Amino acid sequence: MKKSIFLMSCAMAVLSQGAAIAAPKAKVDSPDVQAAKIVGQMTPEDKLNLVHGIMPLPMLPGTVIPAGVTPSAGYVAGAPRLGVPALRETDASLGVAYVFGLRGDGATALPSSPALAASWNPDLAYQSGAMIGQEAWRSGFNVLLAGGANLARDPRNGRNFEYLGEDPLLAGTMAGESVRGIQSQHVISTVKHFALNDLETGRQFLNAKISEAGLRESDLLAFEIAVKRGEPGSVMCSYNLVNGGYACGNDFLLNKMLKRDWGFKGWVMSDWGAVHGLSDALNGLDQQSGQQLDKAVYFHLPLQEAAKTDKAYATRLDDMNQRILRSMIAVGVIEHPPVKTPLDREAGAKVAQTTAAQGMVLLRNQNNLLPLTASAKRIVVIGGHADLGVLSGAGSSQVAPREGPSVTDVLGGEGPLSFIRRAMYMPSSPLKAIRAGAPQAKVTFDDGRYPAAAADLAKSADVAIVFATQWMMEAYDSPDLSLPSGQDELIAAVAAANPNTIVVLETGGPVAMPWLNKVGAVVEAWYPGIRGGEAIADLLLGKVAPSGRLPMTFPASLAQTPHPILPGINVPEGQQFDVDYVEGSDVGYRWFAKTGAKPLFSFGFGLTYTQFAYSDLVIKAGDKPSVSFTVKNTGAKAGTDVPQLYLTQSPNRTQQRLVGWSRVDLAAGEAKSVTVPVDPKMLANWDQTAGAWRVDAGTYQMAVGASANDLALKGTLVSKLLKLKPQS
Repeated sequence: MKKSIFLMSCAMAVLSQGAAIAAPKAKVDSPDVQAAKIVGQMTPEDKLNLVHGIMPLPMLPGTVIPAGVTPSAGYVAGAPRLGVPALRETDASLGVAYVFGLRGDGATALPSSPALAASWNPDLAYQSGAMIGQEAWRSGFNVLLAGGANLARDPRNGRNFEYLGEDPLLAGTMAGESVRGIQSQHVISTVKHFALNDLETGRQFLNAKISEAGLRESDLLAFEIAVKRGEPGSVMCSYNLVNGGYACGNDFLLNKMLKRDWGFKGWVMSDWGAVHGLSDALNGLDQQSGQQLDKAVYFHLPLQEAAKTDKAYATRLDDMNQRILRSMIAVGVIEHPPVKTPLDREAGAKVAQTTAAQGMVLLRNQNNLLPLTASAKRIVVIGGHADLGVLSGAGSSQVAPREGPSVTDVLGGEGPLSFIRRAMYMPSSPLKAIRAGAPQAKVTFDDGRYPAAAADLAKSADVAIVFATQWMMEAYDSPDLSLPSGQDELIAAVAAANPNTIVVLETGGPVAMPWLNKVGAVVEAWYPGIRGGEAIADLLLGKVAPSGRLPMTFPASLAQTPHPILPGINVPEGQQFDVDYVEGSDVGYRWFAKTGAKPLFSFGFGLTYTQFAYSDLVIKAGDKPSVSFTVKNTGAKAGTDVPQLYLTQSPNRTQQRLVGWSRVDLAAGEAKSVTVPVDPKMLANWDQTAGAWRVDAGTYQMAVGASANDLALKGTLVSKLLKLKPQS
């Protein structure tokens, strides 16, 4: 009897579980419908609350910071009566920014964005995005001003360290995955700066002149991929003008391109100080950010009065609120409010170290100088504050760890951001990490101030490692590609004394290397973040194999670039000036393919501690074209390869484009088959007459290789005529 009762109870439990599973779920309205319902309940005052906000910093004259608001980049009052929280905004793509040290709690400093792009690893972009999203949420923020997708059109751009290289497919993919990661933590991410904010010199007065085809096939394509892949809650428009209209009031960019052609459902927020009038609202701008920096708070009383008398403004105001609320609901900002809790600093540091390790690029390695072996008994480390830390970029994206920087070089100068011209170093010492990783060696240090003294010390060493730095910052471009403060002369002197000289570059982008053929090895470490010293030491000592590939071309000289003289450099402050983007969509490696110039290092280039070979090319046409091939590790060590697929010839156009890639881990002697899908849009050109993407019927030359200049396998893909709508 007891057995029967037991079996019956089990059966009833199973049935009850089945009934629970089978029960219909309550219907939940879409974010669009939920947002519309809230808009319908809003008063005119409620509607104004969400469309303008302050920069809550005490040093800004006249700023009144609401009680309980943390100093940060931005604050937008919500509608508490309707359960709509305030938007609490923080910079940026490289971690939760420290806003001049006012917050005081610190955060994980990720490596600079070119390091992430150099990994060519979308999964890592998602993971790093999720990490900073979680840290933002735990720090009390629900909006992260991340997602830098501007292309590195000019190697001197002061913000290249915040962006993801020169190719739209690579930059858009990595930005989109980073945004997805951030928003997985119920924190809204932007994609920025829309668009063509590719220089800092005169950034508020620069008018970028470019054809629609050139724009759609380059910078806008990167944004389009990022927007469609990441579905960001917001897009931040930029300071500059595009074809005569300010980006934050540009009807073509915001209304026609972003919202109509791409179907973007989120909101457009201004960059801080980038609003020029009330009409920007009609031209597609949804929110005025950092209103103290503009000439007037256009999106408050002026908008209120306009909405009372002009139906266009009244309709627009409803739409502005609809878009903001829709993103808040879709990302989960309302349902999952941030809770200030301690950060998981070790987890963050591991993500930062992984990114640094995968993003470093080995540019030169004569006679297999790297990795260092146990035979290197005397190592001298020179320059770059390598005894104390690793360099970071500056500006609104600056992140400071909890313990603060290990070194701060105050540079001063003039300009609106001169007070933060401070080169900060993360407390992750390469010298200490090398000593810990090579206990058998005697490792000494020289600060590199005097080249003769450093060279004298290098003479008696088995290996000399020179750390060279190029500090970059928002609002300032580099005048040239040299290493500042006499570092080129330092490297040349050390290399003359010891041919086994290794140069580790901590830079924001490409630099010239007049000493290249005199040194044994060169590693591009970018700005490597809070665990940069450990990551560098692991690569030098062979504990980690180099796997990074350049996300931007390193020119041999500025004469090879479309603009040898920095645009705007001699224009008086406050005066508008035109920059004619003669290269159009031929950015970076595409420009070099067009002109035939040979760069110092090509896009996609990177050495490893082994070798790879490609074979068995198979190209599949049809509705879902793809390219397959075999990658084999022909060396004696395990390694990671990044084979790249390029379009090199279209039926009516000679051009080079990255079409796809794969990141492949291979043991020594191992071979794998790789298939890279081909998005038809990567083959298409913009047809201005038809207003659509066009894939001409005919033969397309395809190539697989290790970089844009090293193409091992070549074949053809035959396509029929395709016309793709802008939304596709």
